[in-house]
Amino acid sequence: MSTIVFASAEVAPYSKTGGLGDVAGALPRALVKRGHELLVVTPLYGSVDRERHALRLLDERIPDARLYEATLDGVRTIFLENEALYGRTGVYGEGGEGYPDNAQRFGFFSRAILPVADALLPAPPDVVHLNDWQTGLAALDLARRRGSRAGLTRSVFTIHNLGYQGVFPKDVVEELGIGWDAFTPEGLEFYDQVNFLKAGLVFSDLVTTVSPTYAREIQEPEEGFGLDGVLRSLDGRLTGILNGIDTREWDPARDPHLAARFSDADLSGKAACRAALCRELSIDEAGAMVIGIVSRFAAQKGFDVVLEALPDLLERDVRLAILGSGEHRYEHWLQRAALEYPGRIGVKVGFHEGLAHRIYAGSDAFLMPSLYEPCGLSQLYALRYGSVPIVRATGGLADTVEEARDGGGTGFLFDSFTAEALVGAVDRALSAFRSPERWYGVVQRGRSKDFSWDASARAYEEAYRSIR
Repeated sequence: MSTIVFASAEVAPYSKTGGLGDVAGALPRALVKRGHELLVVTPLYGSVDRERHALRLLDERIPDARLYEATLDGVRTIFLENEALYGRTGVYGEGGEGYPDNAQRFGFFSRAILPVADALLPAPPDVVHLNDWQTGLAALDLARRRGSRAGLTRSVFTIHNLGYQGVFPKDVVEELGIGWDAFTPEGLEFYDQVNFLKAGLVFSDLVTTVSPTYAREIQEPEEGFGLDGVLRSLDGRLTGILNGIDTREWDPARDPHLAARFSDADLSGKAACRAALCRELSIDEAGAMVIGIVSRFAAQKGFDVVLEALPDLLERDVRLAILGSGEHRYEHWLQRAALEYPGRIGVKVGFHEGLAHRIYAGSDAFLMPSLYEPCGLSQLYALRYGSVPIVRATGGLADTVEEARDGGGTGFLFDSFTAEALVGAVDRALSAFRSPERWYGVVQRGRSKDFSWDASARAYEEAYRSIR
C-alpha cells in the first residue's frame, strides 16, 4: 500500500469545468479501492457548497490558508481556504476570461501542496501526484526539498491538455518566491516567461499523459505547443495511461436521466431512449441515423470541419442531436442551422447533465471530429451507451475506438482533418447502420469494452512502482 497525495485544481463533485475534474474525482476512488491511502488537495472555491458536501474545518492550518476536509467513498479531500484568492464563483475565470491573478492563485496552491501534506500526514507520502499546470511548481519544490537524496517522496505529473500551460510574465519569479535559479532554459523559463507546466515536466520523476497516442503526438511540433523538445528530452520519463470512466454514474441499466433503461440482456430500452430524445429536441427520426454530439464548442473539437461538412451530411439520411456551449460563433452557427433545417438538427446551448446522458443513450452514433484529443471521455460514454463513435484518429480517440470491418471493431475513424474525411466516415457508418445485424455487432462489441477506472488505477500503480 502507498500513501499518495493527489493535487488538482478541480475535483468532482466539488468543482468541475471539464475532464480534469472527472479524473481527479474518480482516480483517487479507484486507488483507495485498491488499498492505497489518498489525500486529495484542492482549493476551496466560492462555488463549493460547504453544507451539502459536509465540509469540516480542521485545527491544522498552513500560512495564509485554513484547511477544510470532506470524505467521500473513502477519499479524504483537503480544501485550501483563502478568500482573496478562491472566494469566487469561477475556477479559472468568468465570462470566458481568465482571472488576471491566476499566477498568484495557482502559484499559492501549487506551493501549498507539500505544506498540507506535512501538516496532515504522520510521515512523508510515497508519491505526490500532480495534475496540469496549476500544480507544476510543487514539482520544483519537491525536487529542491529532496535534493540528491534517494528513497524519499517521488513525483508524478500528469498532462491532461498540453494546450493549457500557465504562462506568465517573469515578474512572478520574485512575487511567488520561486527563485531565479529555476528561471533557466533547463527549468521553467519559456521564451523569457514563466511556464508552470514546464516546471512540472522538468522537475517531476515521471510525466504521464491521459492516453498512449497523445504521449507520442505531443513530442512532435504540430501538437507540442512549443514544448515538444522538452518532452522528447524526457526519454523514459514520459508515458501514456488511458483515462477511465465512472461505470456507476454512466450505466444505462440504472441511469435516472433516461426515458427507459437497457442492458446487454435487453437492449430494447435504447429504442425508447431514441424516440424520447427525438421528441425532446424536435427531431424527425423516421428511420434516419441519429448522430449525437456533446461537446465544448471550440476549434479544437472540430467544429469548423462540422460546419463545412453540414450541407453534405444533411443530404444523407442522418439527424443531429447537439448539446454544448463555447465560442459564440459556433453557438450562433449551430442555432441558425437548426432553424434552417427544422426536424433534422436539434441544438441545445448550455450544459444540461440529464440531456447529455439522454443523447448518449438515444443517439445511434456519436461524432467527435477533434483536431486533437488528449483522451476524450465522450467516446467512452458513447460506447457504454451503445452509441457507435465516429471519430478522428487522434490521441485517446485512436486508442479507444477500432474501425468496424470484417466482423470486428467498435466504430468508424478518419485521419485527415477535413470535411471530406468526416463525411466518408459517416458514409461507412451509414452503410453498417442499414444492416441491422452488422450494426448490432458493432454496438455490442463497443459495450463489452472495459474502460473502468480500475484498469487505469492498475496502470498508475505500475507507474508509481517504477519510480520508487
